[in-house]
Amino acid sequence: MDTLERLQNILAQRGIASRRGAADLIHAGEITVDGQVVTEPGLRVSPDADIRHKGRPIPLQAERYRTFLYHKPVGEVCSTDGQGARSVLDSFKAFKLRLVPVGRLDKDSEGLLLISNDGALIQRLTHPRYDHQKVYEVFVNRAPDEHQLNILRSPLLIEGYRIRPVPVKQIASRLLQFTLSEGRHRQIRQMCEQAGLRVTRLKRISISNLKLGALPPGHYRELTPDEIKRLLTPPASKPQSKKTSTH
Repeated sequence: MDTLERLQNILAQRGIASRRGAADLIHAGEITVDGQVVTEPGLRVSPDADIRHKGRPIPLQAERYRTFLYHKPVGEVCSTDGQGARSVLDSFKAFKLRLVPVGRLDKDSEGLLLISNDGALIQRLTHPRYDHQKVYEVFVNRAPDEHQLNILRSPLLIEGYRIRPVPVKQIASRLLQFTLSEGRHRQIRQMCEQAGLRVTRLKRISISNLKLGALPPGHYRELTPDEIKRLLTPPASKPQSKKTSTH
């Protein structure tokens, strides 16, 4: 007899999403097991079960794992269905893989975004306990004064949550660099609003050891095995209970 496993874990193993993302799909009623809609992520099922997402079979064996570094342009969304706009996944249709965005950048933001079908890697990159630092270049509408910079560097209240102080460097008159190891919804934009500043351009330039470099908007490259290995074995850090999200 097969050993039963939690449904959300099986979905992650098959590369459809992280465990958290799989739980969202299950709660939304998008997953069926042997023809029956399942809404409980913790339901234990056979790893060999016929599992489908919106009627599409999820392969028993995950496709060959592939992870891409993509320069997301302004105007694209990280939703898999596009929500009426061009999706970041549109550039990867030719691969015929069940790829998903790893984390998010909002429609008005640009820069480094990972696209993958590797459930273990997705989980490692999106779970806050692994403390993957993300660096952003942020242009604001005017040069901040010292008081405004001090506000940006303080433990601000964002959506009812007191964030940890964020390292903020002034690179040029209106260009700032933010380094985040946690993330709240549109955190950088909300931080700037509290400091009396308006973001005019937001670009993510690195995630951990990965750099965007000179990769043009709308282009991608595949990660090397060494890059993936380093992402899977980051420096140890204290567990956190924060959510990662859009900036």
